[in-house]
Amino acid sequence: MGDFVVGDADFELDGRPVRLLSGALHYFRVHESQWGHRLAMLRAMGLNCVETYVPWNLHEPRPGELRDVAALGRFLDAAAEAGLWAIVRPGPYICAEWENGGLPHWLTGPLGGRIRTRDAEYLARVERWFGVLLPQVVERQIDRGGPVIMVQVENEYGSYGSDQRYLRQLAAKLRDLGVRVPLFTSDGPEDHMLTGGSVPGVLATVNFGSQAREGFATLRRHRPKGPLMCMEFWCGWFDHWGDEHVVRDPADAAAALREILAAGASVNLYMAHGGTSFAGWAGANRGGELHGGPLHPDVTSYDYDAPIDEFGRATPKFWAFREVLAAYADGPLPELPSAPPELGAGAEAELDVWTPLGEVLDVLGGPERAFGQAPTFEELDVDRGVVRYRVDVPGPRQPYPLRARGLRDRAVVHVDGVRAGVLTEDSPELPSPVAGPARVELLVESLGRVNYGPRLGEPKGLTGGVLHERQFLHGVRATGLRLDAFDDAERVRGLRGLRGLPSRAPEGEAGLYRGSLSVEGAGDAVLELPSFTRGFVWVNGFCLGRYWVLGPQESLYVPGPVLREGANEVWVLELEGVGAGASVRVSAPAAG
Repeated sequence: MGDFVVGDADFELDGRPVRLLSGALHYFRVHESQWGHRLAMLRAMGLNCVETYVPWNLHEPRPGELRDVAALGRFLDAAAEAGLWAIVRPGPYICAEWENGGLPHWLTGPLGGRIRTRDAEYLARVERWFGVLLPQVVERQIDRGGPVIMVQVENEYGSYGSDQRYLRQLAAKLRDLGVRVPLFTSDGPEDHMLTGGSVPGVLATVNFGSQAREGFATLRRHRPKGPLMCMEFWCGWFDHWGDEHVVRDPADAAAALREILAAGASVNLYMAHGGTSFAGWAGANRGGELHGGPLHPDVTSYDYDAPIDEFGRATPKFWAFREVLAAYADGPLPELPSAPPELGAGAEAELDVWTPLGEVLDVLGGPERAFGQAPTFEELDVDRGVVRYRVDVPGPRQPYPLRARGLRDRAVVHVDGVRAGVLTEDSPELPSPVAGPARVELLVESLGRVNYGPRLGEPKGLTGGVLHERQFLHGVRATGLRLDAFDDAERVRGLRGLRGLPSRAPEGEAGLYRGSLSVEGAGDAVLELPSFTRGFVWVNGFCLGRYWVLGPQESLYVPGPVLREGANEVWVLELEGVGAGASVRVSAPAAG
């Protein structure tokens, strides 16, 4: 039991000043059996608190269909057991480089620009969700003997909007639903962000990666009183497919952390341990033109160049931070916990069973439906996954350009059964004209919904239809395949290829590949797919996430608890085409 309050100058616990030394760790990006180890690593670095977001779309993939909301409560219990306080950031929007910023596709699809505003329908949906989620938080508040000391109102709202009425209503809903600990907001240290994102009577905090004095000076112009806190100290950064891997020098990051603490402020390291965006939940950003430019999908790894790496290991940045934080500890810092076991011996397997992609869509996707115009992913209830569109070019007619207007994000196109090209948002027209009559098939993949900026919630798929010359092609047939269709292992094993019938893939074909890896000494591992191009991979039914030969990520993290001694079943959904020798291999992680 305790009384945690926001004082005029400090945070106070039972009347005494306390400094929050927090680290971000997302329970949904770490295998549950490894929570204890990662939390112990935070304690060993010198932290006294952990912070986590809550992704609404993970826990409610369809309206009213709830999935393991209690995971948040179990994580908070694990934090308490590790001796850490907890900060909870329930959204409803979280960013976090997470699909759609955590908002469900079934919400953003129909509501569009009404999200994150005072709109009555949007707020009613949020209130219903909070009614389910917040009991996990309320019963674990510090005044009830739990670890929760603060709860956030929205997230970086000043980077998006200025609807103060919406923020006040959201804060009131949190209070109405039983949140008694202090509320806070977090925004960039800029005037327009703080005026747009802060709420009178609610603690305002700021987010930055450097120049602490300047950031806190801006905050003080808006809030002369109250404790200073950098709610997101960006000690690393995230990666995009096709870009260079981002790193930050440990000494530079440690100096910036030292500057924050020297100002008498509290801090939350973002990220202390990033983890992994398993199961295709990585989001995307748009660059340039005030975030309306080209799409930059986030990679599967959320290592973030954090002090605790994706495998849970201490990095040079960890040791630099530990040295800084030790000066603010009440006594000697805890020793590091024992490291999780790593894979004992590498293994390689040929994926010798194959099911054509068309059959996968026919069996695991929804039924093919006819539309006058191409439907979006949202209209087909597809969050993460692919949609197959089929449309006929009438004839006879001479060859004309064929264009996927408003394509989001990538399409492999076949004309009369022959591959004709790969289209993208930036290159939406086939290289060769198409004559009629012809049958056109477009397999469209979402590369991750935007998680930040004004394009948040934009739809996926053929959002502007299919054009032949300047003419729309109507009578589109569509089948959607969600990634969570693969959660039904028995249904997947019912596919022709996975029943073990003769089904070796012709070279270069897309489809679902299957094989078995024999493992000795199960433990943390990395998985490589040397001949594959782009798609998703599962080990023993656990989706590791998206792979892409584009880089910079060249392998996928396999949590040790996913593997088992002996045979391990591997599925690979290849969406573009495989080179010679469809094989996978696992090995122990390279030395950090």
